[in-house]
Amino acid sequence: MKVAVTDKGVLIPKELLFDVEEVEIKRENDLIIITPSDKKDPILGLGKNPVTCKIPDASENLDKYLYGSTE
Repeated sequence: MKVAVTDKGVLIPKELLFDVEEVEIKRENDLIIITPSDKKDPILGLGKNPVTCKIPDASENLDKYLYGSTE
């Protein structure tokens, strides 16, 4: 498929993008690479699958249990 490059760039037909909502565009040497972008922020997933243990104060005293620090 060939498309014209205008002063605003190139329009990519929607049927080539399927259900993608956002893409990342990179240029590597002479190639322009368009890849689907994962819009999900991994930070938002923290805490969804918590680890259970028999230490009731693990979240409050995390450094103590990870590093042996009592400060």
